Amino acid sequence: MAIGHTSAQMALRDPDIRLMLRVRDDDTAAFGELVERFQHRLVAVMHHLVGSAEEAEDLAQEVFLRVYRTRKKYTPKAKFSTWLFTIANNLALNALRDRKRRPVMPLEVRDSGPLGPRPTEALAPTRAEPPTHNLQQQELAEVIRTALDGLNERQRMAIVLNKFEDMNYSDIADVMALTTKAVKSLLSRARSKLREALQGYIYMDGEVPPPEDAEVEGDRVTEDADP
Repeated sequence: MAIGHTSAQMALRDPDIRLMLRVRDDDTAAFGELVERFQHRLVAVMHHLVGSAEEAEDLAQEVFLRVYRTRKKYTPKAKFSTWLFTIANNLALNALRDRKRRPVMPLEVRDSGPLGPRPTEALAPTRAEPPTHNLQQQELAEVIRTALDGLNERQRMAIVLNKFEDMNYSDIADVMALTTKAVKSLLSRARSKLREALQGYIYMDGEVPPPEDAEVEGDRVTEDADP
């Protein structure tokens, strides 16, 4: 199938689109490469959303099946990752709504490895932690799990895409079929809820805790001078 002018321009900027255009032309090797590139990321996002590693694997597989089944209709209108996670968003929301009358499994925040970073790792400060912090890891994991469970479906999706996929407001808006303004409002409310629930445990949105050897004088923080 010939590549249109707009598709060609987008393909030049996005190597994943180039792969998907090859998939559209029945290149099975290209499809395998796309799956390899996105499988772990997709499973990780699904895992954070639905709380079950097994269900996340099934949903990720369904996403790729839909990508392949609709390949002939594919026309690039956004980044490939945006299109892929739009499909993922719809499937995750459908799965969550289908099981509303069943017990909901809590988010598993202790697992990492092939499912991607734990919420604990993604939200916690990046600086080296003092030894005493290690004693609080179990309590912290429980607090984070409860905090994420306290978000509604749309808030959790927005936070997951922003924190774990590093998507900007515009891309999240495309995935969730919202305006950029609505995404900003959604993330603001979600962050407020998380900040309140996690107060005293972790720092968010670029906040950096004072150094361990810092002395607080009124509203000012000073560090001890080196001897």
